[in-house]
Amino acid sequence: MQKLLLSTALTIALHGPVYGQEIVLGAGYSDYSFAGAENGTVLSLEYLHSPFYEGERISARFSGVLEAVTTGDGFVGAGISTSFDLKKGWFIETSVMPGAYFENAPLNDLGSTFEIRSLIALGKQLKNGTAVSLALSHKSNASTAPLNPGVNVLSLRWHMPLGG
Repeated sequence: MQKLLLSTALTIALHGPVYGQEIVLGAGYSDYSFAGAENGTVLSLEYLHSPFYEGERISARFSGVLEAVTTGDGFVGAGISTSFDLKKGWFIETSVMPGAYFENAPLNDLGSTFEIRSLIALGKQLKNGTAVSLALSHKSNASTAPLNPGVNVLSLRWHMPLGG
């Protein structure tokens, strides 16, 4: 299943016009709120589409994410990502991505398959066109289910533009 999702995401990302699109690779660590849950290393692959809105300092775009945790848990989501340009190549990125969460470790249950990932990141554009960011994300079902413990992830991310 994870190979199919990864292959689909890469196929979508690598076909069609690529101006303004990005692939973001991340690595971090999870912190589940539920007592006894198993934390683990998180690897993520994000696709950021070309912006559908660009202002002087803010842009918005559709985006998607695949996340895998060393505990066997996973998440796939899609939503909106925004970027706020700061001075000297610095930026703040935010996103909200509803999606599907699949737990493997019994105490890593977040209450439902439907979960929403929200993210805030501080990043720096590098001279070679790539960027790095430090992100804090949170997944929960927004109290749409009786159980809603949530999970936080701190990750380091590498942004790679697709074309120019």
